[in-house]
Amino acid sequence: MSTNGKEKNVKLLILGSGPAGLSAALYGARAELAPVVLTGTQLGGQAALTFTIENYPGFPEGVGGAQLGELFQKQAEHFGATVEFDTAHEVDLSQRPFKVVTDNGEYKAGTLIITTGASPNHLRIEGETELTGRGVSYCATCDGWFFKDKKVVVVGGGDSALEEGLFITRYASSVTIVHRRDELRASPILQKRAREHPKVNFIWNTVVTEVIGGEKVEALRLKNVKTGEETIIETDGLFIFIGHKPNTEMFLGQLEMSDLGYITVNDKMETNVAGVYAAGEAADPHFRQVVTSAGMGAAAAIQATRFLEAETG
Repeated sequence: MSTNGKEKNVKLLILGSGPAGLSAALYGARAELAPVVLTGTQLGGQAALTFTIENYPGFPEGVGGAQLGELFQKQAEHFGATVEFDTAHEVDLSQRPFKVVTDNGEYKAGTLIITTGASPNHLRIEGETELTGRGVSYCATCDGWFFKDKKVVVVGGGDSALEEGLFITRYASSVTIVHRRDELRASPILQKRAREHPKVNFIWNTVVTEVIGGEKVEALRLKNVKTGEETIIETDGLFIFIGHKPNTEMFLGQLEMSDLGYITVNDKMETNVAGVYAAGEAADPHFRQVVTSAGMGAAAAIQATRFLEAETG
């Protein structure tokens, strides 16, 4: 289905195509709501950028992030969901049906499930923006290949930092993990792998304060947060994994949110606007896992189905 600049009326519209959005589509499709999913800029969401997902049930050997997203999509489409390569950029939640303006047209939706996910945080330091794509990256699976036999630095101490850092060891000659604390937040199994890997080393109690380079990244300025001492280390790449910011700006002033921008939902994924639901990382500051996002998406679609059934009696 293509909007072709015209208004389309749908019972259930889902914004975002990550695990939450595609799980919602599956449940909505099986309830015969003919849901439409607007993919946003990344089909499969952030999960699609992960090289291997090892903690999603049913895949004992792990599964590629992009592959898992494709399986989610095929299953939802099999039951009647429509996936549109389109991005919403304006919504009006003041009355039903809800109005959603996209790159390709306009939708009127009886119910809306928001699964717009989150985007990586930036360090906001000198040289970071200028050298993004020229050695500064936020996605190891996207860019790791470019650093074959080169030295890279990873910033962060959580699961993402270690997962991506370990992935980069496939290509890089060395991976230095810089962390502002003296202990990691990552799961024990990832910590063990990283500490035991011959290519991985750590710099503790330290932050990156400047990215140095002309045409590409050449070095980083580091600062020890305890002593204040500054050093410069040479590197070919900087990968930044310091958390994410929910993609919810479009709903400011229309939906209740936390101070950090996460959409507020109850245990039924309901927002403060009847008929509008949120799931996945747009509404989850705590778990941020593929399996929890999928569960939230399923719950949101079940509630949307009940909401529409109650209207029709």
